[in-house]
Amino acid sequence: MKIGFSTLALFMRSFEDWLETASEDGFELMEILCEGPTWPRIVLGFNSEVFQIFESYDIGVFLHAPTIDMNPASLNPGIRDETLIQIKETVDMAVNMGAEAITTHPGLIHRLEDRIRDMGRYYSIETLTEATEYANERGIIFSVENMPNRYAYFCNSAQEHAVFVEKCGCHATVDLGHANTNGDLKPFLKMKKIHYYHLSDNNGEKDQHLAFGDGNLDFSLINGIDNVIIELNNYENVLKSRDFLFSID
Repeated sequence: MKIGFSTLALFMRSFEDWLETASEDGFELMEILCEGPTWPRIVLGFNSEVFQIFESYDIGVFLHAPTIDMNPASLNPGIRDETLIQIKETVDMAVNMGAEAITTHPGLIHRLEDRIRDMGRYYSIETLTEATEYANERGIIFSVENMPNRYAYFCNSAQEHAVFVEKCGCHATVDLGHANTNGDLKPFLKMKKIHYYHLSDNNGEKDQHLAFGDGNLDFSLINGIDNVIIELNNYENVLKSRDFLFSID
């Protein structure tokens, strides 16, 4: 099992800090969270030499596209357009870094009506299909993540997640913490075209991003999965969770 961590745990640090930490602690993967005042547009404008540091480390790199204030399912075309622009910028940054894949969210609705959800679902698939095509052209794997079990979110079930993957032509990032809020991980683990996993624990009701073993996620079900990103807010809990995985392996 290849294990990495999200830079959410080391938010707003430098490339070198992230890579050096991953290397020193024996991680094989890292997912860079592209959130904050410099992401992705300002970072994308850095001199190409800045990105050469990634060639010095044997760390597989994934990127998580910006999702704060972004929404591919928005009924506002301006918001959808800007979301697509920033996803494409994240793809371009993945090329510069030599990253393998990017993940994004499928969006949400703010008015809880079936007719609004149907419309948002159409727009999200339309937006993410174009994003997938752009990523394919640039040689980057584009992956859509499942979301917690709330009506407002798209891909809140394995069935809907599978529909998005099929219609958009993308891959799947399976967030097992999100899946745990559905009460059953198994349908998500059977998804086709899974590229990698996000992993955190919770109480089965809310997406709490707890350290492994502090919630009720059934870790006996994850034997055999690969490319795992530990997605926690605190780096000490990242290390604690990594050791937890080693103890049950």
